[in-house]
Amino acid sequence: MLPRQNVLDESVWGKSRGLDLALPPYPLVRHLLDAAAMALHLWDAYLADSQRARIADGMGLVGELDRARALVGLCAGLHDIGKLSGFQFCSQRAAQFLSSELATGNQRMSSERAGHDVAGMTAATEVLRVLGFKDDDEMSATARVAEIIGGHHGRFHLLENGVRPSFLGDAAWTRQRAAHAIAVYDALGAPTAPESFEAPVAVLVTGVVILADWLVSQEGYLKQRQRTLKPSLTAHFRRSQADAATLLRDAGLTPVELERKDFAEAYGIAGEPNPLQQSVMDELPAAAGAGRRGGIMLVTAAPGDGKSETALEAERILSKICGTHGFAFLLPTMATSDQMHDRVVRTLRNQSGEDAGLTLVHSMAWLSSAYADDDLDGEAVVTCDGDEAPSTRRPEADMRPGRWLRGPKRPLLAQFAVGTIDQALMAVLPVRHNALRMLALSNKTFIVDEAHAYDPYMQVLLGRLVNWLGFYGVPVVLLSATLPSSVGDRLIKEYLRGAGHKPTALKRQTFPAPYPGWLYVDGETARCKQMSEVRRMEQVRTRNMRLRVDVERVVHGAKGVAGDRIAVIKRLLKPVAAGDGGTALVVCNTVGDAQETYLQLREEIDRRSHAEGSDVLLLHARFPGDVREARTIEVTAGLGRSGPRPVRRIVVATQVVEQSLDLDADVVISDLAPLSLLLQRAGRCWRHENHWQRHGYPNGRGRPRWADGPRLVVLDPMAGGGRVPVQWGEVYSEHLLGKTSRKLAEIEGGGIAIPGDVQGLVEAVHGDSEDFDWNAPGSHKAKAWAEHKGKETAERSMAALRAVSRARQVGGLHELHHMEGEEDEWEVSTRLGADSVRLLCAYAQEDGQLTLDAEGKEPLPEANKDGRMPAPDVRQVMRRTLPVRADWFRDAEPDALSPPSSWAEHPMLGDLRVLRQPIHQGMAQAVKVGNKTLSLDKDLGLVRN
Repeated sequence: MLPRQNVLDESVWGKSRGLDLALPPYPLVRHLLDAAAMALHLWDAYLADSQRARIADGMGLVGELDRARALVGLCAGLHDIGKLSGFQFCSQRAAQFLSSELATGNQRMSSERAGHDVAGMTAATEVLRVLGFKDDDEMSATARVAEIIGGHHGRFHLLENGVRPSFLGDAAWTRQRAAHAIAVYDALGAPTAPESFEAPVAVLVTGVVILADWLVSQEGYLKQRQRTLKPSLTAHFRRSQADAATLLRDAGLTPVELERKDFAEAYGIAGEPNPLQQSVMDELPAAAGAGRRGGIMLVTAAPGDGKSETALEAERILSKICGTHGFAFLLPTMATSDQMHDRVVRTLRNQSGEDAGLTLVHSMAWLSSAYADDDLDGEAVVTCDGDEAPSTRRPEADMRPGRWLRGPKRPLLAQFAVGTIDQALMAVLPVRHNALRMLALSNKTFIVDEAHAYDPYMQVLLGRLVNWLGFYGVPVVLLSATLPSSVGDRLIKEYLRGAGHKPTALKRQTFPAPYPGWLYVDGETARCKQMSEVRRMEQVRTRNMRLRVDVERVVHGAKGVAGDRIAVIKRLLKPVAAGDGGTALVVCNTVGDAQETYLQLREEIDRRSHAEGSDVLLLHARFPGDVREARTIEVTAGLGRSGPRPVRRIVVATQVVEQSLDLDADVVISDLAPLSLLLQRAGRCWRHENHWQRHGYPNGRGRPRWADGPRLVVLDPMAGGGRVPVQWGEVYSEHLLGKTSRKLAEIEGGGIAIPGDVQGLVEAVHGDSEDFDWNAPGSHKAKAWAEHKGKETAERSMAALRAVSRARQVGGLHELHHMEGEEDEWEVSTRLGADSVRLLCAYAQEDGQLTLDAEGKEPLPEANKDGRMPAPDVRQVMRRTLPVRADWFRDAEPDALSPPSSWAEHPMLGDLRVLRQPIHQGMAQAVKVGNKTLSLDKDLGLVRN
């Protein structure tokens, strides 16, 4: 029997900061009921069918969805129960409204500083015992709910690390915790304790609790309710339930059903689907079966074969079968994410999805032109009220765009999300709110483009995430043009381990994917289905082409010498420069090489600058953000499918054009790179030829006469016994470069059959093999192999140490935050290598003023005393920044690159490095940093000499 004699005291406050000072603070019990009501609505309207079923299963309530729903509501309704503690005295103004019985505990209870999340975790056992929960063992349902309460601010805690009893108060406070809990419990229909509570399921429930709390903590919502409190808690709860739908819709989280269109209309593509795409439409439904535990799909095809549209067709089928809605489409870089976002916008619009939640998800997404300046300011969320633990960290970036979804840590929650893979990998790193990311990813189909593009460190993190998604039964689609079979096999097995298959059984299986084609493995049975051979051969014939491969032995930085790299490039480009014109793509391995190549070609071919409309363009990652975005648009427009096609265009670029950018050049000239990447670069050669043959060339301009077939020219400094250029540093493994050079020597002149030869070549260079020359263990080749393998092993080991455990190996939820400290996104890296910082190239005018432009017309904006700045001003600054290696500034004077003092406490501007380029007689001067100089050139970007 519950102790209902306790009278609930509504003087206990839940929210105060940012509310109407003329009124008492918002009562805690009202906030708890708001969160419970919102959690119920999230269950009904936001969670996918698969999530609801998995949560119920993980509670031992198979088929009892209503019981599971009520328990999720209870977890949300108890999330702030720890505020019935010394927390009440962290605000003097709010504490003055406490009843006399509770106010007497001030001095004793406030002597300790603790978070109410940890206080709630500590008090949970006592509170849940009142509600009839048993505390049988450390992994009981009671312990799980305590962990969820303790984790609702984004970080899980060890149950033993609770608060002292004095912080929780005397018997009066104990009675009030019971009374508040009973009020929530009664409103939810007295839910009974679950039979069990699996850790990965508790992670999802924590995500629901966090989301519910955030939604009902918006200032506007709280102020309105503070002013119009209902007389009874029953009426209040009914109102909270009625208001939940509006909150969810206004946040952009209500799922939208798309209007199914035929292939051409849905994707805005002329013509019929190719055999690969048609096969997915016709054959995948049967292969996926009932989809009770999801499945993983691997799509392999040459660049330009429409893998993106294939994945979106697969998503439509798998979401329906597996019970998810929407997708997360993840890519390697911000530039490729921006371009894919634009494509998805058009696709959703074509299918009447204008009202669907769609977000661009990467660290600089809000700088994209997709987000208008007037959309950047939005409503604050009151998540803390003064009891936060002391921290030296800056506050989270206060960039809350008008749509709720574009705020910090929220974009993945949208029904449709496009962004960098890094944002998803945060879910399996010990960062705050990883549970929220897991909730966001587990209700939609998970698509990874360019699955080959990730180093061993990121592959381990991706495998760990795929393992968790396998536990949740989330459909996963991996896309690649050059994925080694061993990597695909490992990712599939990680998924199946998450789904519950034993590693010993999986060792006896392999999952080779056809090339081109697709492979689908069912999560429940591990049954494997492939694209039919008939359709696969149709795809081969449709795409079949022979890529001519020429190798030019080159020497870097040796003017006048046979094989001088620049001289070779000039010779190769003569048909473009002086003949019929055409388009050429020159891909360099470093920004420095790209800048030097561009300068030499501009001098030889077209002396006009970029601003003057030169036929020679430069694109790399060291341009300010706004310039890079504009140049990417210009390059993709000129070399894209729809044109207009320029008469003559030479694009000098770095690896930024290697993946996902939809380019078609008449010839591709590339520095030596690992073979899989050379094939990616070659995928930008004659990419749209089949389409244009059927539907006509853009503005009627066909290929120039000299371009009689697709051609890749590789500039190989290792040919004939040469070495890797010093300036390449560790850009690529010398071992892989050497294997690629030797393989190219075997095939030169014979060419490469696309797609027939692709997988074999990838396996020859990138597949699992020993490759150690035991007859010459001290040779340069053997040393390169040893360095390559050592680095690969070290990266995998580092990822395994940093990542959270596999889903089925997690015991306590505190294991998801196993590192010491207050890890946030900027403290744990999803990529290894030199850390990067963002650099702002500013100009020190002769009168001492700092400006954003060399002409001195745009002064650097100043922040207010509290470090705040209008969002458009922040965007104006950040769009001018660019990423650079942090170790460039190792020897710089500490204050030489510091931001203006008024920016010091700003969460984004405070971390910038500012290069102050002095203006002398109207010209910007280079700045010495360490033993190098840095300067921003309008044509070249950031130059480092």
